[in-house]
Amino acid sequence: MIQVIMGLKGSGKTKKLIAAINETVANAQGDVVCIEYGNQLTYDITYRVRLVSTKEYGINNADKLKGLLSGLHAGNFDITNVFIDNLYKTIGTDRAVGEEFILWCAEFAKANNMNITLTVSDDAAQASEAVKAYLV
Repeated sequence: MIQVIMGLKGSGKTKKLIAAINETVANAQGDVVCIEYGNQLTYDITYRVRLVSTKEYGINNADKLKGLLSGLHAGNFDITNVFIDNLYKTIGTDRAVGEEFILWCAEFAKANNMNITLTVSDDAAQASEAVKAYLV
């Protein structure tokens, strides 16, 4: 399953994500991973979440982020939940690339029995119908 938290800057996306992460960890049957651009969430989420900084690993486009997700899963089949904060800071602000990545995540999550939640700084009204199906 995939969920997309989309809104313009300052709309509270990261706060929703932090709440979702902490709630998920309390009930998770597997491992939880949070991918972010930098280390802003270090003190906001519980230590039981594996926090990965895309900056630290040179992840700067959608293909590299797909590789990171695939590698994380290949190395740990117990990952049940992945949270990605601020997708466009990592892969760039090209809406078409972002939407293609979101649709890839939906397929990847389904194939690997995983939940993926992303935050995207963009106007939800501008999202394609395919992406709107995943908005929360």
